[in-house]
Amino acid sequence: MIHSSSSIWCFHSTFIPKLNNSVIQPKNNRCQVKKRFSRSSPLLVASTPTASKQMTRVPRNPNLAKLEAGYLFPEIARRRNAYLEKHPTANIISLGIGDTTQPIPAHVAQKMAERALALATPEGYSGYGPDLGDPELRKKISERLYGGKVDIDEVFVSDGAKCDIGRLQMMFGPGVDIAVQDPSYPVYVDSAVIVGQTGTKNGSLYENIRYMTCLPENNFFPQLDKVPRADIIFFCSPNNPTGAAATREQLEKLVQYAKNNGSIIVYDAAYAPFIRDENIPQSIFEIEGANEVALECNSFSKYAGFTGVRLGWVVCPKSLQFADGSFVHKDFRRIFTTCFNGASSLAQAGGLAVLDDKGMQEVRRLTDYYLENAHILSSAMRDLGLKVFGGENSPYVWVQFPGRSSWDIFEELLERAQIVTVPGSGFGSGGESFLRLSAFASREQCLEAKSRLEKMFGK
Repeated sequence: MIHSSSSIWCFHSTFIPKLNNSVIQPKNNRCQVKKRFSRSSPLLVASTPTASKQMTRVPRNPNLAKLEAGYLFPEIARRRNAYLEKHPTANIISLGIGDTTQPIPAHVAQKMAERALALATPEGYSGYGPDLGDPELRKKISERLYGGKVDIDEVFVSDGAKCDIGRLQMMFGPGVDIAVQDPSYPVYVDSAVIVGQTGTKNGSLYENIRYMTCLPENNFFPQLDKVPRADIIFFCSPNNPTGAAATREQLEKLVQYAKNNGSIIVYDAAYAPFIRDENIPQSIFEIEGANEVALECNSFSKYAGFTGVRLGWVVCPKSLQFADGSFVHKDFRRIFTTCFNGASSLAQAGGLAVLDDKGMQEVRRLTDYYLENAHILSSAMRDLGLKVFGGENSPYVWVQFPGRSSWDIFEELLERAQIVTVPGSGFGSGGESFLRLSAFASREQCLEAKSRLEKMFGK
């Protein structure tokens, strides 16, 4: 047994009471040596982490040096924790990270529990599963969520959309350039930097990335005729962070743009279950011809509170081809099976329950709950005289503070109202002067946040 204290490691005296006439005695959780060991002592003593400054000869990935000092959400957590150190009794309300708060439906949890218990029996035990996921779950995804328009073999069951984006970037490699909505989910840009798709950073923009400006002036949909060609187009709808959801007409333009330019769309549909407007597609594959130019990522995280369970999927059409005529499906399968051993069988049992009739009723109930939270937050900010976007077909509320720094507004709400939000500039230069509010808090917290904001603004 090894104890560590103040970076000093030693062996517990229970196992080695004497050695070379020396005794190691624990005292106040520290190991004290009564007599110095001789060089012939067989005791191996680990050096302290700071004892040596010797470096290896392994070069650092130069692309990591291009990244910002920290990923957006850990930086928010750091600032929140720093505030709590100064104000330990503060009752902070988090409207920041998009983590769900409502429990997983009991019906779904029960199915996962049954699967877990079955693993403890000879007849119910299973090891590695099918490489692309449980065939029954893939079939259910195809039928229930895509109306059978997607072939079962085109569904790759995974551990979440964020991981899938990384695997897709590994497949695309460093030789492509990308386009992203500005503002957009940071993982698109950060993963592009890590795999070597970008040049250096100039101000807030990376070379070789096409930033598609999405602001109130263009209804948060890029002016495609002004966007230079890119190989890969990352597009999220409903969008994180703006909450904007692209209409059928807009997505038809996006698909046609990709066809005209020979591009591939990576369509992030993680917030599709919040869509209530019938004119807003829940999948890019509702658009004719999309299977020739698009892949789609999705996740159970927001469907049924699976943020900690981890389960998602990618739809990769068999008809999608690279410039040399080879098939994207074949390459993605190679990457997928090399870097991933399949989603947990427990999570997949839960996914099957989410997609049955009772599960889908629960999905509707949960998403309705969060949409009502979004309505409370958006109404509160609008009543304060602020410009508010999103929150109708999305759990995110996008609030504009013209002329203000996003981080300054973040700090002001933290200091004066003990509310954590997300500064819009963390999603790109197009997010400056905006804040993102997440509706994934509890109803009580959203109502309390509304009350605090009204007091803060003197209403």
